[in-house]
This record gives sequence, structure tokens and C-alpha cells, in this order.
Amino acid sequence: MTDDRSADGVTRGVSRRKFVTAAGVTGVVALAGCTSDDDGGNGNGGNGNGNGNGGNGNGNGNGNGNGNTELTGSIRVSGSSTVFPVAQAVGRQFTDMHPEVSFDLSKDGSGGGFRNVFIPGDSDINNASRPIKDGELQDCQDNGIDPIEFRIAQDALTVVVNNNADWVDEMSVSTVGEIWSPESAPETWADVNSDWPDEEFELFGAATTSGTFDYFTEEVVGEEGAIREDYEGTERDDQIAAGVSGSEYAFGYLPFAYYVNNPDQVKAVAISHEGDDAVEPSLEAAQSGEYPLARPLFFYVNNNKLAEKPTLQEFVRYYVEQSGKDFIASDIGYVPSSDDQVQSNLDTLEQNI
Repeated sequence: MTDDRSADGVTRGVSRRKFVTAAGVTGVVALAGCTSDDDGGNGNGGNGNGNGNGGNGNGNGNGNGNGNTELTGSIRVSGSSTVFPVAQAVGRQFTDMHPEVSFDLSKDGSGGGFRNVFIPGDSDINNASRPIKDGELQDCQDNGIDPIEFRIAQDALTVVVNNNADWVDEMSVSTVGEIWSPESAPETWADVNSDWPDEEFELFGAATTSGTFDYFTEEVVGEEGAIREDYEGTERDDQIAAGVSGSEYAFGYLPFAYYVNNPDQVKAVAISHEGDDAVEPSLEAAQSGEYPLARPLFFYVNNNKLAEKPTLQEFVRYYVEQSGKDFIASDIGYVPSSDDQVQSNLDTLEQNI
């Protein structure tokens, strides 16, 4: 086996922090039939063409993932609610081709999935909306797991307000951070900007177990884990949209896919760095890097389970291949992987089979 392991010990095909823009998305596209609960996903099974990858079989006689080989068994996927719709859609396509394979897919949050499911060895894959942390990696290795990283898509994390909030259309990253900072913790909109209403904020965001929470606090508030306490946190991103929709003075943030899935429910705020023009969240802006809150999405595979489960090998191959398909944008609302990223992920997979 060739080991493409970085200095921090995670086997991966790309740098942990490198943000490579993906190719192939030419416009902003809305979600078509994607819901965000356990029966969420995107209903896009028709896009699952099951084309496999031809001649790169795994040496275990399990074929090429093209639907001609009978695969059996179960696959447990834990982790990020942000990545959940992708995993669910790909899982549905895979079971359409291999009906004897079952999936157990849950929304635990990136950190909750790592801590409670993946590190104890109970899941095969953990979805994550941020890179694995050093402490999580150490806990994995202490438990005999070398997690294998796959970068699969890009998100444009979206700041949202109520549709009736006609006083605000754009904000700087620093202003958003000021609203959510535990040190400033303004009580009213007017405390931040005197032109805004003298009405109390009602805040909705990600739970502390979420990778979105980790990303938001680090990139926006300025310190990972630092956030005011008087907000409603959840792993259910659709509940964030619903909460903001239900209060005129609400303010929140959620993955772009969940905003696109609720286009009439809440209003997106254009975001800027200080001194720059504000940019509205979109797939184009995430792809180009113009949008300030663009971020990569990942999944991690338990190396031991990959070695032991040929069905898991074929699913990971299929997951990687489908991450570059157009439905990731058109049906879900993320930027798909580029051809180069897909190939890099496939190379990483083959090195670890």
C-alpha cells in the first residue's frame, strides 16, 4: 500500500487547508425537491448513472461499481448535517444499483459524529463541513483509526434575515462577528447600527457539535468556539430557516443548500470584507472565491473498515465519482468537485485499498 499521509497524520489527496476552486458550474441553480430532514435529500436518483470507473477494480473481485456485481452489507455514515444531503442522494443512487446494501445515515454534526460515532469505531464514514481537528485526529489514532480524507464540494455559508428586514441587505464579516461575539453581544439592531431598528436580536445558528459552528466562530467571530450564549443552536439547518422566517428581527446563518431550499422563507445578506464590495452568496461566487464565506466540505473514511469491507470500497469510489456530477449543484446547492479533485480522491482511495 502506498501511504500518502501528510505531516499531521491524515491520509489525503489535498492539503487540509488548501481551498481549490472547482470547475464546471456555470450558473446559480436552485434546489429541486431537496428537503433537509431525515427524509430530506434531493430526490435525484435519476442522475445516478452508475458509470463506475472501469478498470480500477480493487483486487477483491468486487467489480467496478457499475451495477453488474451483487454487493451486500450495511454502511454507517455519521456526521455533518451540511454534507447530509449529498451523502443521502449518493446513498440512494447506490442502493438503486445494489438493493442488498443498506445505509444508516445520521445528522450528528461534524464534531458530534467524530466524537460519538466515528472515533469509537461505530461508523464507516464521517461527513464534515470543516477539516478534522488535531485532537480528533489524535483520538482516532489512539483508537487505531487512520482517517482518510476526501474533499467533495464547496459551500457558500449564508447569513440570513427575515424577509421583512428591509433595513439590511449587506454586512461586513466584522459586523456579523460583532453581532455574534460573546464580548460585544449587542442586544438590539440599533446597538450595531443606529439606522437599524431598536429591537432585540433573535439569533439562530448551528449547534456546538456542528462543523458549521466551528467554521463560523473561527472565520467570523475570530476564535473557534467563541459565541454569545443567547441564541438557539441546532443541527437541523431547516429549523434555522424556519426560526428566522418566524421573527421579523431574527438573524442567523446556515449552509447555502438549505437557503436555496427555502428561497422564499428567508432573505440572504450580501457579505463583504472591510473596504470591499459586498457579494451575494452563490455557487459562482463560491467557485471563484469571491464570496467571503466560501468553504470546502469533506468526508472521512475509517481505514480499517475500508480494508475489511469491499462494499464500502465500492461505495466510497461511487461517492467520489458522483461528487463531480452536475446534480451536486442543480439538485442540492453546492459546487461540485472538479475533475482534478475527483481524480485526486480516486488516487487516494486506490492507495488505501
